[in-house]
Amino acid sequence: MDASSTFYQFTAHTLQGEEVTMKDYAGKVIIVVNTASKCGFTPQYGELEQLYRTYKERGLVILGFPCNQFANQEPGSTNDIEQTCYVNYGVTFPMFEKVKVNGGDAHPIFKYLKKELPALLGKSIKWNFTKFILDTKGKPVKRFAPSTSPAAMIPIIESLLP
Repeated sequence: MDASSTFYQFTAHTLQGEEVTMKDYAGKVIIVVNTASKCGFTPQYGELEQLYRTYKERGLVILGFPCNQFANQEPGSTNDIEQTCYVNYGVTFPMFEKVKVNGGDAHPIFKYLKKELPALLGKSIKWNFTKFILDTKGKPVKRFAPSTSPAAMIPIIESLLP
């Protein structure tokens, strides 16, 4: 990845297997979050959905990326993930196929986000529900810890929305 890398150059596959380019989200405030269905933070799906419903008409999009790298908390199949997201939490924001967020085979989106917004103690993602917010130009602006409630992001979301 060179210095001219931008978020919009990446692609990812939805839970349904459709390839999506991040260019589709140009002009929106974007929250990228690594998720898990069997985590103490899993109820954040509901909080993230509330944010999405509140702000999507103003240009917010949330992109969920299931990940099984933390204590085997996303062991299920695509169908299991869909059940948790869509049925249990009513998620309507885009959800993508299970990815790795750390290590050499981490998804390129997460390699990029960690490089742009490293954590206090290094670049790796420490747990599920780490949240990254990007401005309407696709520039990563802030990284939020797993324990940070999605509602705590409202001031920065509002400051970035048109």
